[in-house]
Amino acid sequence: MNHAEITHSQTSEDLPPLLHKAMEEVITGKYLNALLDILHFQSSNVWTADMLTKVMAYFHAQEVMFTLSSLQMSIKSYLKNLLYQPRQLLSEFQQLDQQQFQTAMKYLFNSRKDHIEMGNIILDWDKTRERIFQSPGVNRTLFLITLDKCFLALGALDCVDILNQVLRVSGVNYLQPDVIGRLPTILQEDAFRNLSTVFKDLYDKTSANTQRALYGWMKQILQKSYNMSEFNESTSWVSAENLWILGRYMVHLPLEEILKISLNEIRLFISYDNATKQLDTVYDIRPELAQAFLERINSSGFDMRNTSTIYRQGCFSFSFMAVLGLLVCFYDDMEQMDAAVAQALLHQMIKCNQLRGFQAEVQKLKSQLLNIAMQNQTLNDILGSLSDAVVGLTSSQLEYLSPEAVHNAIATLNQVSGWAKSQVMILSSKYLSYEKVLSFYNVSQMGALVTGISTQSFYSMNPKELSQIIRGTTSQYLPDLSPAQQQGILRKIAASGHFSSSVKDIQGAFFKEISLSDLWKQTGYNSSMIKEKELRRSQALYLYELLSKKNYPVDLLSTGQLVKGVTCQLIESMGTEFFLNAFKFFEKNLHLLSPYQVNCLAWKFWEVSNASIPPFLLLVLPTEYLEYVSGSLCVPFIESLGKTEMDLLNPSLHKKNAVLQKVQECLNGSIADEYDVDLLGNLICHLPPAFLRGRMSLKAMATALHQFKLCQHLSHEQKTEIKYKLLELYGSPNNWTGETTLDVGPFIALLSKGELNVLAEKFPDIILQIAKTIGLISSAEELLSTVFESVSNATANIESPLARPDCLGTRAPSSDEIIKLAEANAFWSVQELKCMDAGTFDKNVELLGTVLGFNSSQLIALKEKAKQVWGSLPGWKSYHIVSLGRIALVLTEREIQELDLHSIDTISVLSQQTEWTPTQARSILQGFLEDSGQTISTLKSFDLVGLGAILCALNSTEITSIRSAEFSGAVARIGLLFCSTPVLRQFKKMTESVFGTAASWNGSILQEIGTIAGGLNEEELKAFDKNLMPYFQPIAIRHIPPEIFQALSPEQIANLGPENAVMVTRSQRERLNAPQLQSLQLALDGARTSTSEAQNGASTTQVVQTPAPSGE
Repeated sequence: MNHAEITHSQTSEDLPPLLHKAMEEVITGKYLNALLDILHFQSSNVWTADMLTKVMAYFHAQEVMFTLSSLQMSIKSYLKNLLYQPRQLLSEFQQLDQQQFQTAMKYLFNSRKDHIEMGNIILDWDKTRERIFQSPGVNRTLFLITLDKCFLALGALDCVDILNQVLRVSGVNYLQPDVIGRLPTILQEDAFRNLSTVFKDLYDKTSANTQRALYGWMKQILQKSYNMSEFNESTSWVSAENLWILGRYMVHLPLEEILKISLNEIRLFISYDNATKQLDTVYDIRPELAQAFLERINSSGFDMRNTSTIYRQGCFSFSFMAVLGLLVCFYDDMEQMDAAVAQALLHQMIKCNQLRGFQAEVQKLKSQLLNIAMQNQTLNDILGSLSDAVVGLTSSQLEYLSPEAVHNAIATLNQVSGWAKSQVMILSSKYLSYEKVLSFYNVSQMGALVTGISTQSFYSMNPKELSQIIRGTTSQYLPDLSPAQQQGILRKIAASGHFSSSVKDIQGAFFKEISLSDLWKQTGYNSSMIKEKELRRSQALYLYELLSKKNYPVDLLSTGQLVKGVTCQLIESMGTEFFLNAFKFFEKNLHLLSPYQVNCLAWKFWEVSNASIPPFLLLVLPTEYLEYVSGSLCVPFIESLGKTEMDLLNPSLHKKNAVLQKVQECLNGSIADEYDVDLLGNLICHLPPAFLRGRMSLKAMATALHQFKLCQHLSHEQKTEIKYKLLELYGSPNNWTGETTLDVGPFIALLSKGELNVLAEKFPDIILQIAKTIGLISSAEELLSTVFESVSNATANIESPLARPDCLGTRAPSSDEIIKLAEANAFWSVQELKCMDAGTFDKNVELLGTVLGFNSSQLIALKEKAKQVWGSLPGWKSYHIVSLGRIALVLTEREIQELDLHSIDTISVLSQQTEWTPTQARSILQGFLEDSGQTISTLKSFDLVGLGAILCALNSTEITSIRSAEFSGAVARIGLLFCSTPVLRQFKKMTESVFGTAASWNGSILQEIGTIAGGLNEEELKAFDKNLMPYFQPIAIRHIPPEIFQALSPEQIANLGPENAVMVTRSQRERLNAPQLQSLQLALDGARTSTSEAQNGASTTQVVQTPAPSGE
């Protein structure tokens, strides 16, 4: 033997066998195997000081030139790359031996170590693990490898635990039907139960096809275990215990299987403690299955009619009705039912609004039970016993209630949800007319009915009592109040001197209604009191600046909402270390930042640490910075963007296209499989139609469908390509199952009329369910007309027996149909609407008033129906007017004059409609002033807020007579209106009476006044410091007339910020000269504009062109 061979043999003998194997793996580049072998070695051996010397000697003998630091770098870089290559990781995992696999699972899922030490080599294991579980692709690999290897290598219970951890991250994307086929079919009983519990918990997050496949897997195992027992094969395999194990998957049992279930087993199942809990969650059960279960339960010896029936077995005792869970929603045996049973059923039916679909049937059942419950009794007598069936009462029925009855029933009424606005108004006024005085105690009894208290009543309350409401349990309903009601409460407290003490108690979105001028007047703010509040940007800018004088920036940033108030100057002035540490607060609250703030963060990050810049920030820098993304940066770039909502960053079209081009390059021009879909995340919503058509595999499409359904703004072209992919994936709709139809969901709207008809015939309930979620979109018209035909054909022969002569032969819409149709009600003919029964109209007017597809002829027919049902216009109450919704839009000026419009709450609802003509708006304004006995100068801030868009009908003299103290409270709401330029000019003058001349305005004032800034004149606009340009609200930019917008200097335009630059209209752009257009392009690109004199040593701000990165 020569010298080298002798040394080699000695060195390898010196190394323990496992370490020797690990070093061989290091030399051949199998770092993962080596790492796992070393970790396993360490678990039972101490790493001695001379071990490392032996390892290095071994490498030396092998003529492999490793130093300790180069080895550490190699391992780190290898692991990092592996995390960005989940397919490669899968392949490496598949090649692990059993011992290595066990070690990997132990360290991934059971280790509590934050560092892994191998001699002098230290790995930050906490950080690595966090990175692993944050990557959807790596998680998918862990899921697949657990399925393939775990049950052979580890105990089944451990594997179930691992699957549970991985699936919690993104189960919906990994659990595709084809993967379910790879689940083990032979499992110990406790492992099977644990795994089925995991799947039960994930039920709502999985597709319908996956649910069906999981049911099949559970059934297969349950049948096996059932057949082995002593039971006769002719009986059903569905025992009480199996029914409980199936949980929500019981809704997939076939009808014939349910009817075969042994009565003993049904009786036993019903006696289980948790049976009710299970039946309370079968939200997607179909009527025929629910009725089959009810039939078996009934046959098993329960008397469903006897409410006092107590079934006893051992220690179980319970009232039978309560056990039925959601099955109660389909109970249909009404013969000889007495009032007590009907009331008991109604009490149980309060949960039926959780069902997916079938609400029309539930409403119908409730109204039948209501009629039975009221036998020989008046509504006043039993109001408190009707549970949420009271929501089905018409306004006329509610009007007949006595104040005393409402008072006595308040404990039931305050728990009911689903009220229409008009119902709440009637019940509130009845309750309060009994109570006489509006106090904190009375209001706290009202629950959701609080929203029916008039604005004027709130304003008339004792301010101390109002402060208690803000602090008490009723505060949860404050965000549901109209802006006018909220303003009424705030004005009263502000005027009373209790405001400073109350400000800290105003929580959530209600805080946003406090005006900037009111905030200025208060003292005693601190950072901790901001934590539970939502802020408008104007409030945040003011409060951040104020609080920064006495608080550390970290305390302010950690509140969340205050990040909205961080200016670019503040970001630029942050020291490097502080900025890098504070960045996590910005990243966590990205949805609260403006695109301008994100742009400033990106430039700051680039300046202090361009090598570690989060890749999504490159999106907001000028397009040339995208050249920096290539090779190993590709995956982090896409992953980072995929976890961000691109619309939050609001890139210009040009930049968005450049980013998408880069994404396509990074994906090598295709979406090959589910790993690419995982990586893309939200980005998939933005991919161009041609790319979806030609570059997306069907394998990827199966996983992507769920992601596409979450996209908010797909174009018609994108949807069309998705439709073609789905047809490729699932074949002709003629052969689709109910599950596939549910999974395709909103995309069925793009199918042809013929295909839709086939689906509507096979799955009418599913089509109805999907149509309800879509509402009115241009592409859904065919779907809605299919729904209309499907529903009306099902009831075609039903004609009202009391039809008027001109309605003979015309089918009148029924309540049942109107509830089912929702937006598809737009397909009733004018004649059919005219022939609607008065009771049907009264019951459904509110729903009909929300239909966006009605044309003016249909709306006029409904208006005339309202006159017929409610009598002449002067007799209409506020709640009548409020319930009209869009029907009110066809009231003529003369008709508006006849209405009683004294209440600002009525006006507040009318002003939410955006389609009033100027003359109608003027009539509403006049009607309100006359009927309430007010003039413009006596209007309170809550009147101004309630008038909303109707304020655009004011003339300049009227605007100047508004009191500035009242205007100041409403200015932020007025700044949301899209009024004409002359009106905005007058509002701008009013704003100066509150905030001083335009020349003195700062960023928070510009944010507060919104569109009112569109009323600035040329001189005023030119005089603004360019650093204030980003603080104009985007909607204000759009409202600056083009001839005035052109007065902005190139420097001002360059400083608009990306979000405002995107809002510049074509007519504004056409007025700009070449330097101005160049500046606009810089703003759109997110080019750097330095904002502090110190930065470039000059007192003038200039646009700084920064060269693109070299890619080093």
